[in-house]
Amino acid sequence: MSAATNHGFGLRVKDVRTEFRTYRYRTPYKFGGVPVDRATVLDVTVDAETSAGRHTVGFGSMPLGNAWAFPSDVLSGAETLAAMRQLADRIAAIVGGCTETAHPLELWHLLEPEFLAAARRESDRLGRGVAIPKLATLVVASPFDAALHDACGKALDRSSFLCLEPDLVGHDVSRYLGPDFTGLNLQRVVRGSPVDRVPVFHSVGGGDPLTEAEAAAADLPDDGLPRTLGGWIRADGLSHLKIKLQGEALEQDVDRTLAIDRIARAVRPDVPWRYCVDFNERCPSAAALVEYLDRVRAASRACLDSILYVEQPTARDLAAPPRNDMHAAAAVRPVVIDESLTDLETLLIARDLGYTGVALKACKGQSHSLLMTAAAARHGMFVCVQDLTCPGAALVHSAGIAAWVPGAAGLEANARQYVPEANRGWEDRLPGLFRITDGMLHTAALASRPGLGALPAG
Repeated sequence: MSAATNHGFGLRVKDVRTEFRTYRYRTPYKFGGVPVDRATVLDVTVDAETSAGRHTVGFGSMPLGNAWAFPSDVLSGAETLAAMRQLADRIAAIVGGCTETAHPLELWHLLEPEFLAAARRESDRLGRGVAIPKLATLVVASPFDAALHDACGKALDRSSFLCLEPDLVGHDVSRYLGPDFTGLNLQRVVRGSPVDRVPVFHSVGGGDPLTEAEAAAADLPDDGLPRTLGGWIRADGLSHLKIKLQGEALEQDVDRTLAIDRIARAVRPDVPWRYCVDFNERCPSAAALVEYLDRVRAASRACLDSILYVEQPTARDLAAPPRNDMHAAAAVRPVVIDESLTDLETLLIARDLGYTGVALKACKGQSHSLLMTAAAARHGMFVCVQDLTCPGAALVHSAGIAAWVPGAAGLEANARQYVPEANRGWEDRLPGLFRITDGMLHTAALASRPGLGALPAG
């Protein structure tokens, strides 16, 4: 690890503690052809000391999301989850052993190469010829990075999103993104205060029932939560939907999109509906995406007009053949990079391929999200914020990104649907984020909460 040159606000890690918690899903969430039925959440607490000698405590939390971050044809889901848990132990040792005093952005810059090296060592230990993807490494590292940013904000008694001035970071963004960003003040990339409300994109999973008949066949639990899409729309006052598609049969995907649209308009006919369409990389080609959009337009121009953006339609390896040029599709609707987005290089490759937007995610790290926000702003790209079925503190973190980043279209926030047990207790702590009645996350309270806003100052 290269030594930091501490010109700004500095933190030094004194201790790192981790805890894993597992929750069963209320009902399986099907995306990308894979049904997920549980979440393993990694909680990280960091004790740190500022360069002025003040003690501060930071907290970060994130589901490991191995089905999304570490898909494998060789390893089972249990094996990829175990590998990510082992990697978490390695990263905890790296963060706990760090002797540098620096701003969290600088600590991320210094430690990320060590995290990636630890992932390579864990891959070698597995001995199955499978490498832990960079995306999975980012997910595992994200609660550690969040805890450092949280500790920084608490030490300064302000939101972590107000700790980004060059005199605090110690560097401008060019240190992390290259000379094209020389002189860029990261604090001016985010808002001066969070927006008051962020739309909730309610997720309609590939196996989620749309009608009462489908709900009966699905044998959903009788737990007081809605059982159908119409029930959710009425209960939560929804106006935004995330439509998960399978990508295996174009006609079925078009029919399901139109069926969802009909239900939405029937339940709330006066709402200006907005949809995110997500193929989770399973759309076979860019041409197939264009055909999907054309068929939706032919059947219902209103439905097409409601599609705000399309999220990561084809495979995440952007360099692998065939080359999926998105210019034609993006001329119809913005196309957003998600799984592929692990660094500035992948953002630039996606932009060259015609992608017009980026999906920010707390599960890739607060530092990563801030830097990709700067890159998206510089290149004039559309911004949205997605979650990873984030409950509790992870949702607060995700909502913070959506509220502080200009132009963010909304937030998925689907833990309330699939793993509500993990949100218990949070409804009273932050009701505006955890009790949805008007289709919105009420985020104004995040302005006055130090750190990332989930827990009081330590």
